[in-house]
Amino acid sequence: MVSWKGIYFVVALFLGSFFGSIFMLGPFLPLMFISPAWYRWITDRVVATWLTLPVALLEMVFGAKVVVTGDGFVPGERSVIIMNHRTRMDWMFLWNCLLRYSYLRLEKICLKSSLKSIPGFGWAMQVAAFIFIQRKWEDDKNHFEKMLHYFCDIHEPLQLLIFPEGTDLTANTKSRSNDFAEKNGLRKYEYVLHPRTTGFTFVVECLREGNNLDAIHDITVAYPQNIPQTEKHLLNGNFPKEIHFHVQRYPVETVPTSKEELQLWCQKRWEEKEERLRRFYEGGKCFDETGQSIIPPCKSELRVFAVKCISLLYWTVFPMGPCLLSFPG
Repeated sequence: MVSWKGIYFVVALFLGSFFGSIFMLGPFLPLMFISPAWYRWITDRVVATWLTLPVALLEMVFGAKVVVTGDGFVPGERSVIIMNHRTRMDWMFLWNCLLRYSYLRLEKICLKSSLKSIPGFGWAMQVAAFIFIQRKWEDDKNHFEKMLHYFCDIHEPLQLLIFPEGTDLTANTKSRSNDFAEKNGLRKYEYVLHPRTTGFTFVVECLREGNNLDAIHDITVAYPQNIPQTEKHLLNGNFPKEIHFHVQRYPVETVPTSKEELQLWCQKRWEEKEERLRRFYEGGKCFDETGQSIIPPCKSELRVFAVKCISLLYWTVFPMGPCLLSFPG
């Protein structure tokens, strides 16, 4: 059943992205043809202000708790982020982690192409240069190549989030993954899906060639209490009570260079994820008893709190202006 919390969440994000795309991002579109580097520099920062809104709503309004353990991030470094795809909304929840440990303006996401046509949300994502894919490698390869070369050419730091599993974990997708494992003599997984390594290896190779990669961040996400699987769950007010992220950082020098070894490297990370998640859900529902990362966050919790407060205030007031101006008299 739809709840007021879910409606408020969706409406707040929609109004902010809709009017933000028109009045905050729209005026900079001509700059895209004059100076692509400056256009990217400005629009990334504008979009990042909106990305703080779902973080603020999840934590301050709906009470979600975020726990980050493991290596953490080196602020500002260029990386590929690989993560297990537990729910359809993992990419949004990751912003709660990146606000503290990195810079939201650096993150780009590989998402399914249908999302780019959504008014407001899709417009902002296109301006932010998110990579939209069909999930068919024959169709996606050229688009991937163009986008990655674009990021290398403008020399802007990039943290690219990809989901090697290709889809979220459900009974249906787990069954298909297990069928694949059985046919190929692989282990069947309970908490993750077998990764598709073609896109991952291509991305790493392209960014390496363009000298635009410092590290790979392997993130494992888990939800110890309720698991909001789809957008419908959020609309029904089923927001995550806790989100746990475990970060492992691999400097690019330590990552294999050959395609075959890189594929095996990725598969090895997923074997580790399966064991890590098994211990998480069968044990004390935590990745690390300390509940802290090795590398401290680049922002204090006081600063994060201030950012969330400002975000809530701004994105509540800003959409009211265009709405009020639309009324006659």
